[in-house]
Amino acid sequence: MTMLIAIYVLSTWAGTVDNAQAQVNPDISIICSPSAIEIEVAPGDTRIGTTYCDATNPTLYVEKVNIQVTSAGLTYSAPGSITVAAGDTTTFEVVVRGEDQMTEGSRQVTISARVDQANGAPCPTCTSQTTNLMVVVKQFAMLRVQADEPFKQLRPKVDYIFEFKIYNDGNNRDQFVIDVANRGDLDDEGFQISLPEVNTWIESKAPPETMRVMMRTPKKQGWSDSYYQLDFRATSEHSIRSNGVLMQQTQMITLYIRGVYLPGFELFPSLMMLGLAAAVAFRRNEERLGDPDGDPTPFEPIF
Repeated sequence: MTMLIAIYVLSTWAGTVDNAQAQVNPDISIICSPSAIEIEVAPGDTRIGTTYCDATNPTLYVEKVNIQVTSAGLTYSAPGSITVAAGDTTTFEVVVRGEDQMTEGSRQVTISARVDQANGAPCPTCTSQTTNLMVVVKQFAMLRVQADEPFKQLRPKVDYIFEFKIYNDGNNRDQFVIDVANRGDLDDEGFQISLPEVNTWIESKAPPETMRVMMRTPKKQGWSDSYYQLDFRATSEHSIRSNGVLMQQTQMITLYIRGVYLPGFELFPSLMMLGLAAAVAFRRNEERLGDPDGDPTPFEPIF
C-alpha cells in the first residue's frame, strides 16, 4: 500500500512539472487553407483572393499573437494581431489583391505568427511560426483587330490583298486563330479567298502582327455595281482551351465591286494596240512608196 501511494505522489509531481514546463514555453501554430490562391485580373474583375488561417494555442496561456504578411508586391488585408485562448484555435482571414491586368504568373506569400504576450506578460524569446502560400495570377485573353482599308472599290476579276493588324491585349503570350467569318456567303457570290496563314503567336502588349487575306473578285459576265462585306475574324486560342468565355473579334471591310467583265475582255487593249501600230506602219509605208524622196504625194483626184 505504501508503495502505491508513493507511485501516485510521484506521478502527480511529474504532471505538475509538465504543466509548469508548458506554461514557461508559450507557442502557436498556424495552418492556412487554401494554400494556393487564384486571382482574376482582367478588366472588370475584383482581382482578389482569400485564404483562412487557423492559429492554434497548445499551451495553458492566453496568448496575444502578432500577424505579419509578406505579399510579394501584392496588396493585402489581414489582422495585425489576434488573441488565442489556452488550448484553443482562432481563425482569421487574409485577403490579397493584384493589379489590374498584371502579368500572369505565381507569387509566394508568407504568413508569420509570433506570440507577443502570454497571460499579459511579454515573451521576448518567442519565435515566429510561418506558412507559405502560392498566389496564382490567372491568364486572361483580350485582343483588338484593325483593318488597314475598311472600304475598298475594286473591278470584277481582279486580285487584291487585304491586311489586318492583331493586337494581344491579354496578360500573357497567346495564339490567335484567324478566318473569314462569312466566307461561305462570299464563295456563293463568286469571290475566291485564300489565307496565307491561319494562326499566329503574339506576346502580351507586343506590337501587332499583320495578317493577310488574298481575294479575287467575282468574274460574273456583264456590268457589276454591288456592295459586299468581308468579315475578318480573330479568336484567342487560350480562350478556347480554358473553356471560358470565347474571346474573339470581327473586323468588317466594305467592298464595292464596279465595272464590266466580258470573257476575253482582257485581250482587247492588246489587240487595239497591235492594230494601231499596224495602221501607223502601213501609212508610213504608203508615204515612202508615193515619194522616193520621202515627201508625201499630193492627193490626185480620179476624175
